[in-house]
Amino acid sequence: MANLHNLTERFLQLYGGEEQGINAFHAPGRVNLIGEHTDYNGGYVFPAALTFGTTLLIRERDDQKVSMASTNFPLRGVIDLDNVVFDEADDWMNYPKGIIQQLQSRGYAVPAGFDMLFHGEIPNGAGLSSSASIEVVTAYALLTLSGHPVDTVEIAKLAQASENEFNGVKCGIMDQFAVANGKKDHAIMLMCDTLAYELVPFNSGSYKLVIGNTNKRRGLVDSKYNERRSQCEQAVQDLKAAFPQLELLGQISASEFEAHAHLIADETVSKRARHVVEEIDRVVRSVEALKNDNLELFGKLMNESHDSLRDLYEVTGEELDTMVAAAREVEGVLGSRMTGAGFGGCTVSLVHEGSVDLFIEQVGSKYTASTGLAPEFYVCTIGNGVEQLNLK
Repeated sequence: MANLHNLTERFLQLYGGEEQGINAFHAPGRVNLIGEHTDYNGGYVFPAALTFGTTLLIRERDDQKVSMASTNFPLRGVIDLDNVVFDEADDWMNYPKGIIQQLQSRGYAVPAGFDMLFHGEIPNGAGLSSSASIEVVTAYALLTLSGHPVDTVEIAKLAQASENEFNGVKCGIMDQFAVANGKKDHAIMLMCDTLAYELVPFNSGSYKLVIGNTNKRRGLVDSKYNERRSQCEQAVQDLKAAFPQLELLGQISASEFEAHAHLIADETVSKRARHVVEEIDRVVRSVEALKNDNLELFGKLMNESHDSLRDLYEVTGEELDTMVAAAREVEGVLGSRMTGAGFGGCTVSLVHEGSVDLFIEQVGSKYTASTGLAPEFYVCTIGNGVEQLNLK
């Protein structure tokens, strides 16, 4: 968590005035433990909020301007509440701008301007939901300070709409939902189609979650993300011959898919659909494994997930595969997989606490030797979703 005293000093250096009136909010990053590329297919995912994320310091102004700054990027800007439009030159500021535009379009008036200072602890482009964290903390803060009702499920929907419509990224709702609704020491089994969810205790005992950042940057908009979505939509169209009401792959079971997979004409489309249907089933089995304190089975399912993402969905790539292969060679590792959209980003591994140092040293050296990139590792704790902080 950010040092609020230092951040407050930075805020006052930027904007002047008094400390009185400054409010602080925090939204976490998230890691998806299993269930990848299932969210936009109406299936289950199993994310958890992290303890590090985005802190926002915010203070009301007496005009209709919103001033934005970040400790992470040199770019700063001021926008007018009467003219909130996407501008590529505004880079990261388009995420909070999209939230303001969504609030306005839904009748949640932002009555006055604000000074904002964002401080992110999530590596940009790592796939741990830095954009969702910015969006959710902005929405929560503006709703709270403007006196509107605060509903974290609605905030997740609003933040997803902002990303889809304002920023042009066809993301599912998992990231925003986990960031808004996470709970300490729990993961969230979320049905993305209906937003029905269950908080599942994550009793990892002597095992730690270790996130490995490949430091291979990935961008969702210009990646093959949209291509995979359209392939899944094609699979649904082909399967309608047997299931006329089918709208999303998440609506059929693994056995139903197996019996009718021959209806999918294109072999590549069939592989994509098989991953999705089997991955949804893996999420269900993973939750049962955790409820039974069967960490070995959970780790095995993590491994199966990565292998499917590599072989059927083809979204891993050299860096992620290299890191996962190195992780699985370390004694005390129950499972390792890519997490996030793929094409770079991060892995998540379940590592015995006695092996964590060895894991970081061994995986790091093998990864660098193979790719030439220097990775970063974060030993994680599962934290709360978005919340207001006490500045005192």
